Amino acid sequence: MLKILIPTIMLLPMTWLASKKWLWTYLVSNSTIIATTSLIWFNLPFEFPMMTNLCMTVDPISSPLLVLTCWLLPLMTLASQNHLKLNPLTRQRTYLTMLIILQMSLILAFSSTELILFYISFEATLIPTLIIITRWGNQTERLNAGTYFLFYTLAGSFPLLVALLVIKVSLGSLSIILINTLQPTLSQDYTSTTLWLACLLAFMVKMPLYGVHLWLPKAHVEAPIAGSMILAAVLLKLGGYGMIRISIMLTPLMKEMYYPFIILALWGTVMTSLICIRQTDLKSLIAYSSVSHMGLVIAAIMIQTPWSMTGAMILMISHGLISSALFCLANLSYERTHSRTLLLVRGMQTVMPLTATWWLLTNLSNMALPPSMNLWGELAIMVSLFNWSLWTILMTGAGILITAMYTLYMFLMTQRGPIPPHLNLMTPSSSREHFLMTMHLVPALLLIMKPAIISGIFS
Repeated sequence: MLKILIPTIMLLPMTWLASKKWLWTYLVSNSTIIATTSLIWFNLPFEFPMMTNLCMTVDPISSPLLVLTCWLLPLMTLASQNHLKLNPLTRQRTYLTMLIILQMSLILAFSSTELILFYISFEATLIPTLIIITRWGNQTERLNAGTYFLFYTLAGSFPLLVALLVIKVSLGSLSIILINTLQPTLSQDYTSTTLWLACLLAFMVKMPLYGVHLWLPKAHVEAPIAGSMILAAVLLKLGGYGMIRISIMLTPLMKEMYYPFIILALWGTVMTSLICIRQTDLKSLIAYSSVSHMGLVIAAIMIQTPWSMTGAMILMISHGLISSALFCLANLSYERTHSRTLLLVRGMQTVMPLTATWWLLTNLSNMALPPSMNLWGELAIMVSLFNWSLWTILMTGAGILITAMYTLYMFLMTQRGPIPPHLNLMTPSSSREHFLMTMHLVPALLLIMKPAIISGIFS
C-alpha cells in the first residue's frame, strides 16, 4: 500500500518544484508509473483477506476501485492540459495539487480498515472537489453547483458520524477486520433502525439515490473536465463501496428496511433514463445516465446476494471507465464548438471521423451491447433482482430499453446529420485526445477477457 501512497504524496513537491516547461510531462509520466504499479493489487493473494496492516489494507472489494483511482490521475491530467494552458503557472500548479490531494484521500478511503478513518477520508474528498468545481468551472452557475454539492454531502454525512460513534460504543470497535471476523449484530429495535438509516444515508446521497440526486447534474455541468471525470468514475463509487462495507454489520436489519430503497432505486433508473431523452445539454445527459446506472447498483447492493454484489462491483468499475470516456468526448466537442447544446454540435462524424469511432465504441459500451463489461454487470444484477422478485423485471427491462434509446439519441445527435455552418472551421483532434480515449477503452475491452478480477470476493 505504501508503495503507491508515498509516491503519490511525493507528486506534491514535484508539482511545485518542476519547471513550467516540464510540469505536465513530469506529472503525467510519474502518475502513469504509479498507475501501472497499482496493477499488482489485482495479483495479490487473498486467502485471508484484509491482512496487510492495522490501518490500511487491500482486499478484492477495494483493489479494483484503488486501481481505477490511480489509473484516472494521468488521464485527468491529460484531459485538463488544453483547458488550463492559458492559466497562470501558479493556478496550474494549484489545480494539479487538488487532483493529487483528491487521489490521496480516495486511496485512504478505499484502503482504510477503521470506519472512522474511512469517514475522515470520505469527507476529505469533498474539499478538493469543491475547489475544482467552484474555481475552474466553465459556467457562471458553478458557485451554485458547489453549494448544492457541499450541503447535500454534509447533510448526508453528519448522521453517519453520529451513527459510527454510537456503534463504537455498542460494539467496542469500528475495525472492519474485527467486524468481518466476529460478525457482531445489533438488536432490531428503534435505535438500530435509525442507525441503519443514518449509516446508509450518506452513501445513498453520494451514489446518488433518486430523490437526493439533484446535486449531481449541477456539479457535472459546471465542473471542468477533470472534475466531471473523477466525479463520475470514482466519487460515485465511494458511495457503493461504503454501502458494501457498512451493510456487513447491519445485515439483520436489512430484511425489513431495504424494500422502499430498492423500489426507489429501480424507479429512479426508469425516471432518470426518461429525463435523459429530453435533455438538450450533453454533459447533463451523461450525468443523468450515471444516476440511472447507479440505481441498479444500489438495488443490487441492497438485496445482499453474492451474485448481485458481483454485478454491482463489475458495473461500478465498467461505468467508471465508460462515463469518464463520455465526459472526455463531451469536453473534446466543447473545446471546439464552445457549446454543449446537442443541436449545435451535429455532424461531427464528417469533420472528425476517428473521434466518431470513439463515440461509437463508448456509446455501445454504455448501452451494454455484448460483450461489453456493462452487459456483464447489468446481466448479473438483472438475474439476481429477478430471482429476488419477478416484478423487478418490468423496471429493469424498461430502464435498459430506455438506456439504449437515449444512448443512440446522443450518438445520432452529435455525430450524424448536416454540419452547422459555424463548425466548418474546426481544429482536428490531436494525438493527446486519441491517447486519452485509448487509455479509457483499452482497459474496458481487456476486462471482458477476465471479469473475475473486478468482481470482488462474492463470485
